[in-house]
Amino acid sequence: MNRPAPSPLAIVVLAAGKGTRMKSDLHKVLHPIAGRPMLEHLLASAGELAPDRQVVVVGQGREQLEAALGDRATIAVQEPQHGTGHAVQQAGEALSDFSGDVLILYGDVPFVRAQTMRAMIERLNGDDSPAVVVLGFEPDDPLQYGRVIAEDGRIAKMVEHKDASEEERACGLCNSGLMAVRSQELFALLDRVGNDNAQGEYYLTDIVNIANGDGRSCAVVVTDDPDEVAGINSRAELAEAEARWQHRRRRAAMDDGASLVAPETVWFAWDTELGRDVLVEQNVVFGPGVKVADGARIRAFCHIEGATIAGEVEVGPFARLRPGAVLEEKSKVGNFVEMKKSVLGPGAKANHLSYLGDTEVGAGANIGAGTITCNYDGYFKYKTVIGERAFIGSNSALIAPVKIGADAIVAAGSAVSRDVADGELRLVRAEQLVKPGWADQFHDAMKKKKKAEKKG
Repeated sequence: MNRPAPSPLAIVVLAAGKGTRMKSDLHKVLHPIAGRPMLEHLLASAGELAPDRQVVVVGQGREQLEAALGDRATIAVQEPQHGTGHAVQQAGEALSDFSGDVLILYGDVPFVRAQTMRAMIERLNGDDSPAVVVLGFEPDDPLQYGRVIAEDGRIAKMVEHKDASEEERACGLCNSGLMAVRSQELFALLDRVGNDNAQGEYYLTDIVNIANGDGRSCAVVVTDDPDEVAGINSRAELAEAEARWQHRRRRAAMDDGASLVAPETVWFAWDTELGRDVLVEQNVVFGPGVKVADGARIRAFCHIEGATIAGEVEVGPFARLRPGAVLEEKSKVGNFVEMKKSVLGPGAKANHLSYLGDTEVGAGANIGAGTITCNYDGYFKYKTVIGERAFIGSNSALIAPVKIGADAIVAAGSAVSRDVADGELRLVRAEQLVKPGWADQFHDAMKKKKKAEKKG
């Protein structure tokens, strides 16, 4: 038997809250977790369902969301805010020509899994064709959450906490606020929602009670992970969400074959990739855009962002890799080395106290302690190219644009501003001036002067 083709899907994300508890000029849903705005976490999960439309309902901060989303979503404005039902109504114009399923999400509830969203849509298209599907959860403490009064997965009543009786508040099944509804029914139900309640608002949950009153069935899908529907309304809750995310990511990294010496001190970004047998020591921070291949070692107190690290590479301790840093097989950067937009070739080393910016370092080259590439003149950036097996002596300054040839040697303390040919020695120092006995005479004169000042 052939299954019918899935219905088109629209995502409606409610993000019109004022976010006053965040005390921030940045829109609440743009605050990052693991280096990624919480709204982007949510949209990434929703994207796994390949929605045909995405609508984000906003209030204040519309310009910020328009800039962040571009043409990936239609912006609908709720002004003033009269509750969640009223918010969803604002998506009506954007979906006026849409026929299919609508999934209603919340921008400050960023970690709803794609599998949970998919379960809601599948339930909506079940044989009994429920009018509304609600995502429920069962927290340890129901607090002020609205309740879902249900039996065998069928909802008898939805009630907000402030409007609930003591008997209803004793129910442990809570309303996450997330719903799935067919578009042809959603807005018709919303048009019938009133505001005769403790808050004087138009509750989205009332569409369930209205559908029930019409003799339709409504269903609840219960998540097995209450944390995925936890909302974020304050800086403290943002930090708690970050901590939960990091805890799970550390466990996933270890399950996938990486070793974390002190897991609680390692911080990942949303897109960090670690290979098998990678060793990560204490107090390492991964920013966005990092890929680490099998067998690499990241030593303690490193900060790595936008970097690609090949197999059997060693980084740190106390190294900083900035965007565009590429470390090829068996290369090494050591303590207090910084790289930006630079390539360290296979087996090349920069072990101590160096800065490599806009630089290509050939295979097997050695960068001595204190070496810097002077890549910026205050207006433009320039490139340094260091050939294979070149040796750069300690405390050298390579003034870009400049090329150091293969097997060349730059003597320690040199300031190189012209190209160095293959196999050449370049020494750029002022001639040393030697004055025998001068230091002894200086010390004697100073001691006499100091003694005279004390007597005076």
